[in-house]
Amino acid sequence: MSDSVIPIHEVVQERYGAIATSGGSCCAPGSCDCATNAQLYDPAMLTELPPEVVGLSLGCGDPITIAGLQPGEWVVDLGSGGGIDCFLAAQRVGDAGYVIGIDMTPAMLAKANASKVRMGANNVEFRRGQIEAMPVVSDSVDVVMSNCVINLSPDKSAVFAEAFRVLKPGGRISVSDIVTEGEFSAELRADAARWAECVTGAIDVSEYTAKMAAAGFTDITVVDKTDAEAVVERQPGMPRLYSARITARKPA
Repeated sequence: MSDSVIPIHEVVQERYGAIATSGGSCCAPGSCDCATNAQLYDPAMLTELPPEVVGLSLGCGDPITIAGLQPGEWVVDLGSGGGIDCFLAAQRVGDAGYVIGIDMTPAMLAKANASKVRMGANNVEFRRGQIEAMPVVSDSVDVVMSNCVINLSPDKSAVFAEAFRVLKPGGRISVSDIVTEGEFSAELRADAARWAECVTGAIDVSEYTAKMAAAGFTDITVVDKTDAEAVVERQPGMPRLYSARITARKPA
């Protein structure tokens, strides 16, 4: 990984570490409101989760519903944060299934593990690592999920290649993410702070799905795509921003 990648990881980790420590917003004032992000789920899904888990809902959608999780499946959640999607997935896969959350921020992992202990969620494990180099065995999981995290990566091709690697043949990927219609200027791309706010790291949806295809995924489907103004403030000169839910499959 090139040296140019390192500052983005550092800025992202610093921001999300501060959120975990302070319980503050996921983005700068005015750019998003994390207090509303739990509303992106069906409220019935959240009834069994404690407030400290729901309060760290930093995503831009609901990848759980479109994943169609089944009892006994193994799941990896990329950028698991406070663990909301891991705990929701654990409810669906049951005791015979298993959920692995991957996050690079120690403070977030500490929050997630504390919630795991309080909830007695024995079918959930949190591992420290970067989503471009996952600490997961090849061909070992049924589903890879992610919620508003891949846009933060400076090497999205590596993320999709890793997702493809860890999935079993016939496995599937289910993501909610911020995508664009059009491109950011080079100047905006260079704004690491806005990148860490789930803004300038986003890429055009056609490029996003092309990267998935290049990694080997098939049956790529943009399930839905809605204006992202509810979670990300669009400023003059920016391309149109969307929250998209996307699924794909690793060939059997």
